[in-house]
Amino acid sequence: MTATASSTAPATTAAPITAPAADARTLGLAHYAARGVLEHVLARHGLTFQQQIALRAVVTADAPQTPEDLVAQIRGSLKADPAEIRAALDELLAEHLIVADGAHLRPTEAGRGLLAAVAAETAPVSARIWGGIPAEDLAAAGRVLALVTERANAELAAPTA
Repeated sequence: MTATASSTAPATTAAPITAPAADARTLGLAHYAARGVLEHVLARHGLTFQQQIALRAVVTADAPQTPEDLVAQIRGSLKADPAEIRAALDELLAEHLIVADGAHLRPTEAGRGLLAAVAAETAPVSARIWGGIPAEDLAAAGRVLALVTERANAELAAPTA
């Protein structure tokens, strides 16, 4: 609309933000931005990202898991080196955030409390980051991310030449 346009023309609003198409780069940028926010919180609590993932796996397990069960589960999520995951579990044991109970690992009250404190501290930040995004956009993004995850996992599982 120009300055000489008729006053009967409909009012204009700001142009919608043009977002890049989703691709590996935009996914990575979003992941690392969100992870960076989480890592700031974790650092205040003396936890690394991998320790938090391992602690969450122990706390949220339906039944106590063996260290090898946890390594397999966490590796499936993070695609991390099993030795690094075992080291994170050992660190959680040393900090008394989890304990060995026979062949299984269980969370301690301190571990549950720490995970709850991190969740409470990240909740308002998450609300600011995710708030206002239309439900249909979140659903579409969820479908795309689930498909990307499925395909990437299939690539990782495929034999290499």
